[in-house]
Amino acid sequence: MSHYYFIPHTKIDQILSYFKGNGYKCLAPRHLEGGISYAPISKAEDLPWGYVDEQKPGHYQITKTESPQAFGFTVPTASVKPMLFKAKETVWKVKRDDSGKLAFESVVDVEKIAVFGVRPCDLRGIEIQDRVFQHNSYNDIRYSKRRENQFIIAMNCGTSHFNCFCVALGDYPRADKGYDLALTEINAGFVAEIGSDKGRELLLYLEVDAATGAEVEHALNLIDNAAQMQHKQLPPIKEVEAKLMANLEHEAWDDVASRCLSCGSCTNSCPTCFCHTERDIPNVLGTETEHTREWDSCFSIDHSYTHGETYRENPKYRYRQWLTHKFSTWRDQFRTKGCVGCGRCVTWCPVKIDVVDEINTICK
Repeated sequence: MSHYYFIPHTKIDQILSYFKGNGYKCLAPRHLEGGISYAPISKAEDLPWGYVDEQKPGHYQITKTESPQAFGFTVPTASVKPMLFKAKETVWKVKRDDSGKLAFESVVDVEKIAVFGVRPCDLRGIEIQDRVFQHNSYNDIRYSKRRENQFIIAMNCGTSHFNCFCVALGDYPRADKGYDLALTEINAGFVAEIGSDKGRELLLYLEVDAATGAEVEHALNLIDNAAQMQHKQLPPIKEVEAKLMANLEHEAWDDVASRCLSCGSCTNSCPTCFCHTERDIPNVLGTETEHTREWDSCFSIDHSYTHGETYRENPKYRYRQWLTHKFSTWRDQFRTKGCVGCGRCVTWCPVKIDVVDEINTICK
């Protein structure tokens, strides 16, 4: 069989019908409230046809064009993370019966989700979070169940925005693993590659033809062009990891702390950040309690509160903790780097702090 196939745009509705028939809820990028975000779709026209985005430090803007493409933008405002690691959820409940006995109930909220159009950087974000929630000493049952029930159609990049830097991290704007199907959008459809048996079954259902040599060449050229559009540079990642930890008292930490608002926009938009807090919420009668988990940020002053003491009161130490964990000690903890180069932390920083610039300053 051919390694590449061609799926015309006209078959998108057939793909959505396949997902619906197999019990999947399909999420894909949509144009909503001035941005492009993942949301449920039911028909091809729900996709953001013709929209392109502009992202710079502290800047995000989308524009409607005459382009015939549905995926002419770079990355959605948020990654796939909220589908697997929910921003807030109940993890267990406990009830007290009339005799005073407590009964615990685990809460696992899972549905089959097909994600149409996952960019390569967000695919690598899933791989990193797999190590955090599944391949670590701790295995999160909610995350694992959602991963088991997920169908991923990756979408290789045809363009990069100003803040993208996956290439500087040694990656490439092309999906290399972790998908069921990987697509590259060209003029009237997609060049497709199979990543799993589930992806193969979908292609058989669609009854598509092999891609021509010209279509494959066009797709690969688009990906190469997206890589060449990235201008940010970093030292080799091993060098970054070593130099950050060797410069914990560098004057740059004070400089960035004078600008950082500790708002947490960077961690909230990051595909790999996983800090969270847990709370118990009792009812007014004292007969039932919900134990919840919700996203937290290492930029929150309460996040370092331990045993009656706050260890990172100064924003300098909170920023240093975030940067050194993300780009250095993460590897010791999870055997991988902690950043995928999507650039969202730069786009959504209200004071335009660029993490690549900060790293280069400290690593000089």
